[in-house]
Amino acid sequence: MTPGSQEELSAAVGEVAQAGCNLWLGGVEAQSQILEAMADQLEAAQNDILEANTLDLEASLEMAVPDLVLDWLKLTPERLHIASKILRRLAFLGDPRWLNALPASRWAKDAAGYSQVVPVGVVAFVYEAFPELAAIMAGFCVRTGNGLILKGGNEASQTNQAIVQALHHGLVQVNRPTTALLFLSDDSGDAARSWLVQDPGVNLVIPYGRPSLVKQVIRQAAVPVLPTAMGNCYLYWSASGKAATVASIVIDSHRGEPDAVNAVEKVLIHEACTTAAVAQLCRLLWDSGFKVLGDDALHQDLPDLPLAAVNDWHQPLLAKRVLLKRVDNLAQAAAWINRHSSGHANVLVSDTYSETVQFPRLVNSAVVYVNASPRFVRNPSQAAAIALGMTTQQGRCQGFVGLNALLTVRHILQGLSEDR
Repeated sequence: MTPGSQEELSAAVGEVAQAGCNLWLGGVEAQSQILEAMADQLEAAQNDILEANTLDLEASLEMAVPDLVLDWLKLTPERLHIASKILRRLAFLGDPRWLNALPASRWAKDAAGYSQVVPVGVVAFVYEAFPELAAIMAGFCVRTGNGLILKGGNEASQTNQAIVQALHHGLVQVNRPTTALLFLSDDSGDAARSWLVQDPGVNLVIPYGRPSLVKQVIRQAAVPVLPTAMGNCYLYWSASGKAATVASIVIDSHRGEPDAVNAVEKVLIHEACTTAAVAQLCRLLWDSGFKVLGDDALHQDLPDLPLAAVNDWHQPLLAKRVLLKRVDNLAQAAAWINRHSSGHANVLVSDTYSETVQFPRLVNSAVVYVNASPRFVRNPSQAAAIALGMTTQQGRCQGFVGLNALLTVRHILQGLSEDR
């Protein structure tokens, strides 16, 4: 669709809302049939999708699109297979409402209450590159009974259209209207995105991509936004931790494909860790192709270690670069992390039990990893844990943008009149 005005888009949003409602009322079995059909059509259209992706890549090279975005844009048969596999796993999962724990029943003097888990309504997904995420988000919305509006980036216009066409064919295959999934074409430009994130008919906007895109959507939006986060994760290396453990976790966290959502980019080092141990960490990272930089204190101990820029401590690097910094203790490390990290995933490496208890209490992070890699996996072993990405919000999402992010709770209060 290419809306010509805010009013035209609003009318289309209303149709998406109605179609989403019908998805919800249609029941779990009907949703599962749609998901299976979408997976079938996505697999059948693989060659067409990859051909469209090749055209997008060629055009992006001419437009000097950054290498990072090109990596995100470049589809492979494996990435498409993961998307279709997720659709099938969501179909097999069944009713997702059990993922949200219901609050206690509400009672009043003349009324008794109960709660229902329901869809949020209309979800707008604004993304750049990552064409396969359109299929995964469509799967989330079908499984939860939400309407979906997609607004992709210009760099992936042909790939996005090919994927949406396959998803629409899946809906048609099971006699469902395609209005449940609205795609705003590249021709609609930035104006349509602005209209979309300000339309009162949209219940939730989820932006995904570089921090600049997420911040822009947040600034423009007049409706609720669930911001995703990427990179700028911290690791605190305590005095009892080992350099080999730190290096293993940092290296593994960057292996997320194609997007290292929880990449550890900064390491805070307890002052008791020796210079030799820090040098060992640097060598291990260098051997894995990382560029390592340090603060003033470490630069004095290791003159060959380049100085880190001041601004780099509070922004995602989204590259194989790691910054190292000395701190006095755990409390100072936690304070620095709370001030500078993205706040969605941070790590502790320690063999001291008291620190493994204290660190999660002091760090304001949606997810805390203790002696474990934060590597992000979009398609984990448990279907209920499938996630689109990460968020700093710590409420019902619990750091992960999964099915429960698209569900909410409705309270129903029923009168207890004596006349009845």
